[in-house]
Amino acid sequence: MARTTRASAARTAVPAKRSQPLSSPPLTPVPASRKRSRKPVKVEDTGDINELPHNLATALPTPGADDEADTKVSPPKKRARRATKKEPTEDNDAVKDEEDDDKPVKATPKKTPKKANYGLTPGMSPYPEYLRPTAEECREVTRLLEKVHGKVTSPKAIPPPSLDVSGCGEVPSVLDALIRTRLSANTTNKNSSTAFQGLVKRFGTLSEGIGKGSVDWDAVRRAPQKQVFLAIERGGLADRKSRDIQAILQIAYDEGQERKAAHTSTGEAADGHAAKDVGVEKATQNVLSLDHLHALSTNDAIEKMLTLPGIGPKTASCVALFCLQRPSFAVDTHVFRLCQYLGWVPKTTKKGQPKVDRNTTYSHCDVRIPDEFKYPLHQLLIKHGKVCPRCRAITGQSSAGWEEGCPIEHLVKRHGAKKGGVSVKERKKAIKAAGADEETAEKVAEAEVEAEEEAADGSELSDVPDDD
Repeated sequence: MARTTRASAARTAVPAKRSQPLSSPPLTPVPASRKRSRKPVKVEDTGDINELPHNLATALPTPGADDEADTKVSPPKKRARRATKKEPTEDNDAVKDEEDDDKPVKATPKKTPKKANYGLTPGMSPYPEYLRPTAEECREVTRLLEKVHGKVTSPKAIPPPSLDVSGCGEVPSVLDALIRTRLSANTTNKNSSTAFQGLVKRFGTLSEGIGKGSVDWDAVRRAPQKQVFLAIERGGLADRKSRDIQAILQIAYDEGQERKAAHTSTGEAADGHAAKDVGVEKATQNVLSLDHLHALSTNDAIEKMLTLPGIGPKTASCVALFCLQRPSFAVDTHVFRLCQYLGWVPKTTKKGQPKVDRNTTYSHCDVRIPDEFKYPLHQLLIKHGKVCPRCRAITGQSSAGWEEGCPIEHLVKRHGAKKGGVSVKERKKAIKAAGADEETAEKVAEAEVEAEEEAADGSELSDVPDDD
């Protein structure tokens, strides 16, 4: 019994000695790795959640982290933890954080930092020596396009606002027109309308008072930015647009309160607007409005709109054209492309002149085009740029419908290899369709093609996306 007891005691002592050194090594790195993994999680969370909702800032880097060495497997886990933290806090903690985020937006409206003129001078062309388009050219292009797309006339009255279609400024309210047009930037009409419907569904409309039937813009202004983001999420660029919209609404609110205070103290409206009592009543009811822009000149109204966040020349010009019903030649991507094809802007610029883009095209053509043609040409060039098998941006000589021709074939010089050159036969056909006889059409077509072959082809222009 003694031998057995000693042997068993010796055996039990040996594994006890061995188990201690084996268990100690894995214990030391575990707490160290946990400490290291916790520190970066806290730092990254505070930056990403406050700036971009739905983890937009980290969605792209995540796959890259998975491709790194095995020692860096922890970053994906950190991102997973952030995602799980975001979901339950949308109703409580996130709302509180975003309410805090709203405060700096309200306190710092983008009034002074933004340049109002985009380097352009209202009423002056950036290319004063370039004398195209002429009034005759504008009249002829309008005539030819109306033969194909129908006659265009400016409406005498602005239609009531739709709660289903966002549109591009065709509503009576200036503020409503600006926000609708802002939603339409860089997306399709269907997507912008879906985004606008999201605002209507989430924030509702005013059921009584001066702004009856309009979106409750004051509710949009006071809401957490995340809620506005979710409302317009399907329209594209929702984070940027939601911030711009709330900043515009805050500016409109602040200016309304200032106008109300000025009227209360002096008995007169700040700008002498005839509808001053209506403006004061709107401010009293927290009905946001920018309708006092109706009292300003076209250039002053456009300059004022350009000071608002996210509003560029195209949006301001559209609101002036459709909402204020002022003559203004708004330039979108289709209008810009066709102005280049028609030669209404220079192919190359002189030293010191700005590069030809959509904004300078607007500034130049708005001076050159007579007021009577600004509305119809804007509508016709957009329509033609969307449906013409030759003037659409994505078509080429091998595209379906190319053989159908173009009503302004003899007037355009398309750029881009896929568009190809224009033959004498095609130009002759287009000139005859414009009303010339056989002999005249042939002579003019031959002369134009010969002149083009002799001229240097140094065009620096190209199709660009709509980036307002």
